[in-house]
Amino acid sequence: MKYERIKATRAPRPALLVLGLWAGLVGSSIAGSPDQLRAIVAEEARAQSEASASQDRIDHLDDETQKLLAEYRQVIAEAESFRTYNEQLASQVPSQVQEVESIQRQLQEVETTQREVLPMMQRMVDTLEKFVALDVPFLAEERHKRIANLKAMMDRADVTVSEKYRRIMEAYQIEMEYGRTLEAYEARMGDAEDARTVQFLRIGRVALMYQTLDRKETGYWDADKKDWVADNSYRHAFTKNLEVAKKMGAPDLLIAPVPAPKKVES
Repeated sequence: MKYERIKATRAPRPALLVLGLWAGLVGSSIAGSPDQLRAIVAEEARAQSEASASQDRIDHLDDETQKLLAEYRQVIAEAESFRTYNEQLASQVPSQVQEVESIQRQLQEVETTQREVLPMMQRMVDTLEKFVALDVPFLAEERHKRIANLKAMMDRADVTVSEKYRRIMEAYQIEMEYGRTLEAYEARMGDAEDARTVQFLRIGRVALMYQTLDRKETGYWDADKKDWVADNSYRHAFTKNLEVAKKMGAPDLLIAPVPAPKKVES
């Protein structure tokens, strides 16, 4: 019997088989399926587009979250501010209640004061009227008109009590000023047919002199007789006093008729 030696062959390695198989499949796929390749590319583009859109939505949501967080913090800060403000107002309420009570008491006192002040002011006007009637008769028309206006004002409801009081005090102040001022003015003297325009010279309330415009007659008011007295011996004194009153001459000693002092009986 003849024996033959048989040469054994080695089987191919598994890795090489897999690599060759994959390469063959890919090559076969690329070569044979262009539609599948385009589909893969399109799918990949769609996936990237969806990923980009998802990222945009995430960014937008993040912005909205930050905005809402900022608004929330602002609302919290405002709430804290209102709470502090309310606490301050609450602490002021007792003081305001006391202030309201004080104002109410003052209003009641004002009503009482008005009831007492109005009669007093009426007496002041009446007293002023009597004083002017008994006083030296200078600026008679002006002074009597002022008294008439005060009396009419006292009956008006649209004039406040404070305004009435102010105007009465103003009239008293004007009368006080007459006692320490020097004044020259023209006015009518006398009544009816005997009335004539003369130059008056008032030296406080000490003396009231007059002189006709033609300077032919000079005289003064006699407080004792309550009448005018003609006395031309004061003609030169009147002229000098008039210059001082009109500030046409330097201040100097004034010569005027002064009533003699009276003895007061006890």
